[in-house]
Amino acid sequence: MLTDFALRNLKPRATPYKAADRDGMYAAISPKGTISFRYDYRINGRRETLTIGRYGFDGISLAEAREKLRNARRLL
Repeated sequence: MLTDFALRNLKPRATPYKAADRDGMYAAISPKGTISFRYDYRINGRRETLTIGRYGFDGISLAEAREKLRNARRLL
């Protein structure tokens, strides 16, 4: 499970990578260091990805991302 401390300490790598959270949400880290929250789900047998938002000063917090995930899962 991710914390704000863990998110701040994620370092960019040469290729994009994921850091798992809970309930299927994860943080996707780009080579430039941008962190975005995403959720993978299946609908009608097809895999889809929901981008919840971007983490950071100009984005959303971890708590807000989890709340948006709860709302999205209710709709699915």
